[in-house]
Amino acid sequence: MVSVSGIRGRIGDPLTPELVCGAAAAFGAFLRAEGAEGPVILGRDSRTSGAMLRAAAIAGLQSVGIDVIDVGIVPTPTVLLAVEHHHAAGGIAITASHNPAEWNALKLVTGEGMFLDADASLRFRRYLREVDPPRARWDALGGLATDGEAIDRHLEAILALPQLDVDGIRAARLPVALDCVRGAGGLVVPRLLEALGCRVTAIYTEPTGLFPRDPEPTAESLSELGDLARTSGSVVGFAVDPDVDRLSLVAETGRPVGEDLTLALATDVVVRRTPGPVVTNLSTSRVVADVAESHGVPLVLAPVGEINVARRMQSESAVVGGEGNGGVILPALHHTRDAPVAVALILQHLVDVGEPLSGCVARWPEYRIVKTKVSFDREALDAAYAALADDLDADTLDRTDGLRLAWSERRSWLHVRPSGTEPIVRLIAEAPDADTAQGLVERAAAVLQGVA
Repeated sequence: MVSVSGIRGRIGDPLTPELVCGAAAAFGAFLRAEGAEGPVILGRDSRTSGAMLRAAAIAGLQSVGIDVIDVGIVPTPTVLLAVEHHHAAGGIAITASHNPAEWNALKLVTGEGMFLDADASLRFRRYLREVDPPRARWDALGGLATDGEAIDRHLEAILALPQLDVDGIRAARLPVALDCVRGAGGLVVPRLLEALGCRVTAIYTEPTGLFPRDPEPTAESLSELGDLARTSGSVVGFAVDPDVDRLSLVAETGRPVGEDLTLALATDVVVRRTPGPVVTNLSTSRVVADVAESHGVPLVLAPVGEINVARRMQSESAVVGGEGNGGVILPALHHTRDAPVAVALILQHLVDVGEPLSGCVARWPEYRIVKTKVSFDREALDAAYAALADDLDADTLDRTDGLRLAWSERRSWLHVRPSGTEPIVRLIAEAPDADTAQGLVERAAAVLQGVA
């Protein structure tokens, strides 16, 4: 699948080394055609297919005369920081993020150290379809260098952030539990926690790519971490996905607290010290708005997708933002989701509040999110949105990404948006209780059925 997120698929069918070699060659040639100069940074997560696809991507880039700097097995945000450090033309992160182990992908990065936005992605996909990349002569092939210090620089940059009281965190000697799912996080998160003085009890830190659970760090997949946090006396449990751009939290009681709380608690730390706008996507929990409101700063909603949030953060000069899937973006470091940054901010929050995670979470309103999807013809979407707006009588409507309806007094919202890859519509609702959220989803599904 080729989308704004990059190129992804199951290993062997359709994602083969031949396909990756051609796609990498096209991306390198595309960067040159766009006027970008310099090398391309290459990094990967720990998947078993990563070494094979790394070799294919290097060959493709070299074949069009692009020098490659390989940073090895690293978090995706480390790749993006390395692009900036080396003043590179762009980068490729070989990772399928939270997808199962049989998947892999190429995430494509511009010289800004950000993923391709919608316009750049459209231009690249057109190039991929229509242009045969010009190959370099035998004496003009790209070179290959390695950079083994990318993780070191990432950690140093986090420890230098002005939003952190590093000495205060170290003095607290916080006991924490950690699950790195045998992804790239095992190479960076334990080092960060130790640098911050934490007493760490960890599982699955070896970066073998043999995931012991669903690699997406949702509540359903974190029971083992919950048991570890409870039995080890930890004040918090941290879980990252294989490419370390998302962070989920487990309370000291063993209960997962939901991915949206990662961004909410991180936001509290940042705006307390550097007040300014907060940006998140239209499907993120209202608790982030509650945090922003408590500090008197504006919350801006952007369409779903990391690059959409990042671009809006740039235009709003936001001080923090991200997505409700556990992805925290701190512009003081860079404009991409970064789980190690989120870990540091959550530790700072625990020190600020002086309580374990459950006490920190209890300071904010509690909500329930319900998600479902229904089959629906994209041609009928406009009629569906009109019917929903008429039937549900919301206080506010947002049409920047599907349709989002919100009711301020009820502290509830419903987001209806089409899938980019399937003939379905996703329905996401949030309310202070599960019954109300479920009722919103069911009502919307009934309206859609009436339109269809």
